Amino acid sequence: MNTLSDRAELIELMGRYADVADLKEFTELPGLVFTDPVTLDFSSVADIPPTSMALGDYVEVLRGSFAPFAATHHVISGHVIDIEGDSARIHAHVRAEHWLPDEVAGDGPNRWLVVGFYDNEAVRTADGWRLSRVKLTSKYQENSHLSGTGVTAGQSGPGA
Repeated sequence: MNTLSDRAELIELMGRYADVADLKEFTELPGLVFTDPVTLDFSSVADIPPTSMALGDYVEVLRGSFAPFAATHHVISGHVIDIEGDSARIHAHVRAEHWLPDEVAGDGPNRWLVVGFYDNEAVRTADGWRLSRVKLTSKYQENSHLSGTGVTAGQSGPGA
């Protein structure tokens, strides 16, 4: 265990986390990012309580949540990492933008913006670090009504 290499791996893990949504890569990447099961808290952007679920179920929620958007872009920065053995806490700032296709947005706004921070937990596994808990705290949003476009309310928020 080397603190510098662990920090680098955890920052890269957060980059892969963003790539799941931004690349819409729901096949291989989730297994490189999350534990199974994973605990999620997106209550600050969706009217759903924190929950734990099987990774396969979460992947389907992600797939449905991001399907309506033509593009998304998650910038995750300012990582503050606290490592204790095989567990880590990652605090990071996020700016997440989600664009609807023009034909869906029509004359209305086409971008849902979320600005806030993540307070995530990771564990070291035999295959490397994985996120075991993801918590998003939104400090500001624009056009939050677009978060549920094309999906049911229960699936509108996870993974902002």
